[in-house]
Amino acid sequence: MSEATNPLGAFLQARRALVTPEAAGIPAVGVRRVPGLRREEVAMLAGISADYYLRLERGRDRNPSAQVLESIARVLQLDDDHTAHMMSLVAEAPRRRRPRRRKETVPPGALKLLDSMVQPAFIEGRYFDILAANTLARALSPRLAPGGNQLRDQFLDPGQQEFHPEWESMTECFVGNLRQAVGTDIDDPRFIELIGELSLASARFRQLWARHDVRAQTGAPIRMNHPQVGELTLNRERLTINGTDDLMLVVYHPDAGSPDAEKLALLASAGLPTRQEEPEPRRV
Repeated sequence: MSEATNPLGAFLQARRALVTPEAAGIPAVGVRRVPGLRREEVAMLAGISADYYLRLERGRDRNPSAQVLESIARVLQLDDDHTAHMMSLVAEAPRRRRPRRRKETVPPGALKLLDSMVQPAFIEGRYFDILAANTLARALSPRLAPGGNQLRDQFLDPGQQEFHPEWESMTECFVGNLRQAVGTDIDDPRFIELIGELSLASARFRQLWARHDVRAQTGAPIRMNHPQVGELTLNRERLTINGTDDLMLVVYHPDAGSPDAEKLALLASAGLPTRQEEPEPRRV
């Protein structure tokens, strides 16, 4: 079965492959044909039968108890985000295909707030599409312009690896955030389009997507190599926009009095041109 028809099984198999016998506290005996733990080892450590665990992975039993899932989460060393995600994959009834989502529209009030902000800020959709951005955000990076998509940029634009010194950890974060945001709604046409494009074009994305990592969106410092002002570190905050379906206001701000604040002020006051190319409009 595919991930679309058996999301719990796909998740269990991916996460099982990431736990070594040594990490689980058991000896690695015999020739191991698969990475990570075997199914029977997970079952033994979780205190369930091997046959029952096999049924879970193959989608033959779709309603395990919370106690069983908590035991499996312990064996697979899942954190709270991954455990919550796993719980959400257990369907008590067949899921119905959802209709095509309406166009993501930014409320007028949010646009006014965005334009009034003195920090680089933009508004992103559920799948990291850039829906609106203020002038300083576009000065920080022309990729932060309406019509762009941060996932496409991170995985398909080689220049992003130079712009973001911590590119590998950023890509891990984006994919984990996407898993957390989507949950079980994997039949959304926009999601299918984006995942298909990235899976075909990026080996890095295929590798990360197969891990089934899940991360909640939280604030974090972001390092950048700006072509005009050099390296700077800004704090990134994601704020929910009330009254919308998953739209977020993303703000970059420096530590007060830091050299990063001086560089950002220079960027804001000088109106420095950028040497990077403008992004192509997102294909729909």
